[in-house]
Amino acid sequence: MRTFFQKALTKRAHTSLFSKSLLGLLLALQIGQLSANTDNKPAWYRYYDKNGVANISSNVTPNHIRYGYEALDRNMQVIQRARPYNSETDARQAPQRAAQARQREQDLKLKQAYTNSHIATQQRDNALAHIKKQIAFQQEQLKQLQNDRIVFKRQEMEYLRKVKPVPEQLKNNLNNNLTNLNQKRQQIQSLQTSYRKTQAEYDRIITRLKALE
Repeated sequence: MRTFFQKALTKRAHTSLFSKSLLGLLLALQIGQLSANTDNKPAWYRYYDKNGVANISSNVTPNHIRYGYEALDRNMQVIQRARPYNSETDARQAPQRAAQARQREQDLKLKQAYTNSHIATQQRDNALAHIKKQIAFQQEQLKQLQNDRIVFKRQEMEYLRKVKPVPEQLKNNLNNNLTNLNQKRQQIQSLQTSYRKTQAEYDRIITRLKALE
């Protein structure tokens, strides 16, 4: 008799334990399903046509873009809205988008060429220092040409004072000296212009790179 009751109690205990386990499993599955349903990813896309009729699909169609649409999750809750496409607005914004695209392309080239504003600053300083050296060298040559002209002019004045004809060689020296002086001044002016342009260009590049950092 005791054995029979013991077996019955044992069987009942196993049945109760199985039921609790099954209940726990179902609860866990339900929680997992709820978690999946609340995932914030679009599952449906809804738009309303000109008659106000709702149209739902699992992907975005041209009509969605035309009328504007709502992105819905699995619980049909709106998680995102997209405005209707407007050709006139798109046409007006086209130049701005093109300018922005060009700016992005230029910014990419700047980063590829200089990496950052610090490197660009170093390159600017090196370039300007090189031009400065060229200007200093040309100015030394200009000074020498000016000194030579003083000598040639004194010689010329001496011949004129003595009322003697100026030798052809001295005339050639004076003409060549004047030509070289003019050329040297132009070279120095060109280098000074190059210095200002180089500085302005690098300053623009450095300012833009700083804005991107």
